[in-house]
Amino acid sequence: MRRRVLQLQNSVLRHLAVVGFVTGLALSAGTAVAQSGDPHAQDQAKPNAAQASDATKDNQRKTDEFAEAAQAISGPAGNPECVWLGRRIVRLMWLDDLDTAFRHLDLYDRFGCPGGHVQATFRCLTRFGGQIDPKVPETLNSRVHACWLNPNAQPQTAATAAPATAGSAAPAPATTPAPAATK
Repeated sequence: MRRRVLQLQNSVLRHLAVVGFVTGLALSAGTAVAQSGDPHAQDQAKPNAAQASDATKDNQRKTDEFAEAAQAISGPAGNPECVWLGRRIVRLMWLDDLDTAFRHLDLYDRFGCPGGHVQATFRCLTRFGGQIDPKVPETLNSRVHACWLNPNAQPQTAATAAPATAGSAAPAPATTPAPAATK
């Protein structure tokens, strides 16, 4: 019986030793790579500086948007928390993420923000639906922001959007050729 217990203890100890050895190798390899003069590590520091400047520009843009909303909208809809949450809700509704939008809407209501402004903004956004490119997320974000500032905005019609040139006739509608008669 003692022999079995000792054999079991020895096998467990051997197993732990192997696991510890492998873990030690993995850790030492990780530190060796971190300490080596890897030229790629120096290249990674340059994008971090660029990312920091991009983050600073992004933060400034957001601050400017909140200030613009506070000036354009009187009342609680112009408060920064209402602007941030409201635009997020409208964007989520447009992207059909209604569960998340409704959870945000509960938080929006807790801040005392007007629910009618979200409705008006979404109504405005649906009017501009044809102008939003789903492949370019910034078009949606800029349109949501514009509709948040002015929910009564109307899209330009095709006749007023394209400037007419003097003396040119409107293009004739395309006609389809008639099928050839067979004998």
